[in-house]
Amino acid sequence: MNQDHIIKIASDLNIPVMGVGAVAKLLEEGATVPFIARYRKEATGSLDEVAITKIRDEIERLSALDDRRASVKKSLEERKLLTPELIQALDSAETLARIEDIYQPFKPKRRTRATIAKEKGLEPLAQFILENQDSSCSEKASEFVDAEKEVADVESALAGARDIIAEQVADSADARAGVREYFERESNMSSKVMIGKEEEGAKYRDYFNWSEKASDAPSHRILAVRRGESEGFLIMRIVPEDTSGAIAILKKLFVKGNGESAKQVAMAVEDSYNRLLSSTSETHMRLEVKKRADEDAVKIFANNLRELLMASPLGRKNVLAIDPGFRTGCKVVCLNRQGDLLHNDVIYPEQGDFKAKEASQKILGFCARFEIEAIAIGNGTASRETEAFVRSLGLPATIPVVMVNESGASIYSASEVAREEFPNYDITVRGAVSIGRRLMDPLAELVKIDPQSIGVGQYQHDVNQTMLKRSLDDTVISCVNSVGVEVNTASKQLLSYVSGLNATTASNIVEYRNANGPFKSRKDLLKVKGLGAKTFEQAAGFLRIRGGDNPLDASAVHPERYSVVERMASDIGSDIDTILKDASVRAKIDLNKYVDGELGMPTLKDIMQELGKPGRDPREKFEVFAFAEGVNKIEDLQEGMRLPGIVTNVTAFGAFVDIGVHQDGLVHISELSDTFIKDANEVVKPQQKVNVYVMEVDIARRRISLSMKSNPQKRVKSAGESAMQGRGAPRRGATPPNPTRYNSSKPFGNSFGDAFSNLKF
Repeated sequence: MNQDHIIKIASDLNIPVMGVGAVAKLLEEGATVPFIARYRKEATGSLDEVAITKIRDEIERLSALDDRRASVKKSLEERKLLTPELIQALDSAETLARIEDIYQPFKPKRRTRATIAKEKGLEPLAQFILENQDSSCSEKASEFVDAEKEVADVESALAGARDIIAEQVADSADARAGVREYFERESNMSSKVMIGKEEEGAKYRDYFNWSEKASDAPSHRILAVRRGESEGFLIMRIVPEDTSGAIAILKKLFVKGNGESAKQVAMAVEDSYNRLLSSTSETHMRLEVKKRADEDAVKIFANNLRELLMASPLGRKNVLAIDPGFRTGCKVVCLNRQGDLLHNDVIYPEQGDFKAKEASQKILGFCARFEIEAIAIGNGTASRETEAFVRSLGLPATIPVVMVNESGASIYSASEVAREEFPNYDITVRGAVSIGRRLMDPLAELVKIDPQSIGVGQYQHDVNQTMLKRSLDDTVISCVNSVGVEVNTASKQLLSYVSGLNATTASNIVEYRNANGPFKSRKDLLKVKGLGAKTFEQAAGFLRIRGGDNPLDASAVHPERYSVVERMASDIGSDIDTILKDASVRAKIDLNKYVDGELGMPTLKDIMQELGKPGRDPREKFEVFAFAEGVNKIEDLQEGMRLPGIVTNVTAFGAFVDIGVHQDGLVHISELSDTFIKDANEVVKPQQKVNVYVMEVDIARRRISLSMKSNPQKRVKSAGESAMQGRGAPRRGATPPNPTRYNSSKPFGNSFGDAFSNLKF
């Protein structure tokens, strides 16, 4: 644990040094982020998961920086080039770019113009010019004219010297840093169409002649242009419009006189910039802009994923789930309150009166036979027709009919996880089961799917995949542990996200449960193969055992604090069962009596909160949602309609809303609120229920424009602007939408419609 790192992180993140040090120590000991945030508040000063994650990431970044620093030192030392000055410079470098700048002059190089000039013996001339900038250099250059060395005349000698100086300029750490900073401040990001690709690359036409300040360009436009470039339709540049500023920086560093030699240095400086530094600085900008775009896109993805995972659960109910279809029929499954498959069948309500009557009898029979308490219908093809059919059956009002977002159900049904769960059933049955289970508990079901396949982000295949995976894994882990997991019913996939557990220990828990029956207490977990004391410490507080030997096992109170609760009960002459049930008894507990050197008020307050609501679920209470009746397809829409909808995805340019017509509509960021907003997340979240106004319907292109303003006014747009909207064109005064659409193969509905079917995430 590097104390200098701790001090720097504390300063950079504005967090007390003691808190950063405590987090660093706990992480080093193998503690997880959820565990530290929940059960080590006294040590960290009650830092939350966000702060702890930032500390973890900074520790890893600084460690990687140290590794590179050590590698450079070793390389220099092995070649007898390491000096005290270099050691000091490397030790003071705070970024990877600075370390690379320092190392640049010593990197093995291919044969360059400068090395060729050195081979001709011109290095002393270059040194003379640099050191005597107020004097003439032509006479000195004449001394280096040598036909055998291919130095034909004075100008040839000076040209070779300039090549050497130009490379020295390009290798200078200060020069590289200065030009890089200038690029970061002044660069424009621009794109042009590749010659001859105008028609083939028409989907990127809004970027055929586009320019924007690189520092201001939003994530979705950066990624769109990069994709257009990678597909061979666009040429992208990120350079300052005015190069004189960068050259001025270099001249200030290297031009130190007014003589002929100074003019040679100035010429070398300009050559160094044009031939060497401009390209390396542009490469740096491309990487930095991409990194920023990736970070923004990953943040959007993670925020959306959190909202989806934390969607309200229906809870344990007997569920009839339907995966709708026209030609192939609707797959129907019946699940018990534990999500076990009891029965499956196929109905054909859209294939004539006879089939519809048969389907009616089956659904009514299943509801009676399996005591169905809710019906889940996937929101894919034929969903509204199937919903209308089910609602026409006259089912009791106590059985809600709920449209369920089936995002990723097809991915799950074909996965190894699904084959392991249901080896004797085909993918259609598995998909229907997934729809029913995600109504009961979205979190427990969605963890079985790779988060990147859920489809609630933008450009997820274009961003840094390591960064994306890390962020999404952190999000899933945070959600799972904030809710808690019932150890006796959870799948091994869900268990694997519990603090301290992994795929192996989760699998071992399920095997032990299958062999020995339900766990009676948390301490029985120590009997599981591979689950030792440290793993138990990290996991136990997040695992629930309802109806077990100890009522505290159903709560988030950690077993290490059971003795404190027992003392509380004893001190007021009561028992644990009573203080869990009776608020008036709990009110007698004086928390100050239990504060000691290790246990403080933050944890004691958490304990009291848990005693009041053991194992409380932080997710909102489930509410039944229904789309507007009679609006089942895009042809049913009319401009001016106000409709209920569910937000399916939030992006940098707005939000997509499912209004029940098999085609998500777009609420552009400018239409999300009556007041100006910079971030769509300020107003909406995935799964949020909203009311929208239909502004425009383009049936041919399957596009629906919506508004959430209280008094929206339809804007009169030019044909050009209309084409731009929803395609990433930079409109003045507004952040434009993404020029791509979401894949219609169901990660999250057919956003933007068939007009953009060639553009997939």
